[in-house]
Amino acid sequence: MKLPSLLIAFICCVNIAFAQRNDILKESTKYEWPKDEAVKKKLEHWQDKKFGMIIHWGLYAVPGIIESWSICSEDWIDRDSTIKYDDYKKWYWGLNEKFNPTKFDPEQWAKAGKSAGMKYLVFTTKHHDGFAMFDTKQSDFSIAKGPFSTNAKKDVAKYVFDAFRKENFMIGAYFSKPDWHSQYYWWDKYATADRNNNYDIRKNQWRWNMFKSYTQNQIGELMNNYGSIDILWLDGGWVRPRASVNKEVLSWGAPIPEWSQDIDMPKIAADARKAQPGLIVVDRTVHGQFENYQTPEQKIPENQLDYPWESCMTLGGAWGFVPNDQYKSAGEVVHKLVEIVAKGGSLLLGIGPKADGTLPDHLITRLDEIGKWTSKNGVAIYGTRITKNYHDGQNWFTQSKDGKTIYGISLISNTPNKEISWQGSIPKKGSLITVLSTNQKVKWTLKDGKVHFDFPKTEEKTALTFSFTPETN
Repeated sequence: MKLPSLLIAFICCVNIAFAQRNDILKESTKYEWPKDEAVKKKLEHWQDKKFGMIIHWGLYAVPGIIESWSICSEDWIDRDSTIKYDDYKKWYWGLNEKFNPTKFDPEQWAKAGKSAGMKYLVFTTKHHDGFAMFDTKQSDFSIAKGPFSTNAKKDVAKYVFDAFRKENFMIGAYFSKPDWHSQYYWWDKYATADRNNNYDIRKNQWRWNMFKSYTQNQIGELMNNYGSIDILWLDGGWVRPRASVNKEVLSWGAPIPEWSQDIDMPKIAADARKAQPGLIVVDRTVHGQFENYQTPEQKIPENQLDYPWESCMTLGGAWGFVPNDQYKSAGEVVHKLVEIVAKGGSLLLGIGPKADGTLPDHLITRLDEIGKWTSKNGVAIYGTRITKNYHDGQNWFTQSKDGKTIYGISLISNTPNKEISWQGSIPKKGSLITVLSTNQKVKWTLKDGKVHFDFPKTEEKTALTFSFTPETN
């Protein structure tokens, strides 16, 4: 079935408008520390990394449209009204016969991420549309079963994980709990009204049990067959026990059915950690023992948080590849990274490879530009922890784990900086401030409770980073 090019172009246009509306359930407002010491140790290691890459790549890359959501029948999704919904879904599912990424180059992706200064990976092994980017034995709907099946790298996830491990990344597997292609989730007997499973689980317990087994088996494949995995990043927070749904988690009328969509997270986590001891489990937006860090989407919390979290944000306007996407400037990304780290979080930046398996040239260029800053100033980012006086004006602050060094990062705006000043975090009397990019030592003064020093000569156009010993030490 061939859809009109006008429709495809229209869907491409709405990608950016709706990219931020995928986070339907609000993030948790509380945090529960894990009890497993191995998980705590892994979390501590992850909190050193600060900057990661999330890769959305699947069927949606073929026409270059929004990931999965165009087949969901909800008010915020718009499609050409002349195309029947069922026909659209058939066309979308049929993209599996066209997805043949013969230039698949995970080494290029890993090198680009390393160039940017990224330290951990989250790769989309399966999005809501159910198309697996790994060689699952639970379904024929996967990259390994279509035209790419004859390629030596058909088990895509394996080669992605291997390429990033070689660049010393922590490895995370994104996995969608809902699966809109599965007859155990979206049953053809009924219409697909929204993102939820479309049958009453209370009346069809066998079918839901089959879905639970299917989901648990696929996650088991990922945890047992793909080497060392550090993070299991679970999306689709509406798939949760009914008891965990309350007014706090609802957002702009998110549809929640009357029945519980319980997939037995205790079993999933226990089985996964047998294969991957210390595994970080991120059951997004579902408060409790399986949300080992929180994931605000496309936004930064207002205030500093003293528990593990990351902001997941797109580099462009969409999570996956869309033609002519407009990427954030390197300066904007660096400024967001600085704010996030000073508030205690990590930045997970989203990119999307093209359908042929390569990254767009201008995306690689943008990552290189970001890396020019992180390569010179990373000591103020990586391995740091929060400090009480973390923000004043254009200045953000982090500190070394031992608390003996404070790092200041002054954001450079369009207005030329003549002086850097802030209140709080006073340097030790008689000490000097060091500019990290040049190792230049500068004198400072204290006046009316504020630290002052002249803006040093520098070619830095994004953010100036400096360090000092606080007076408390």
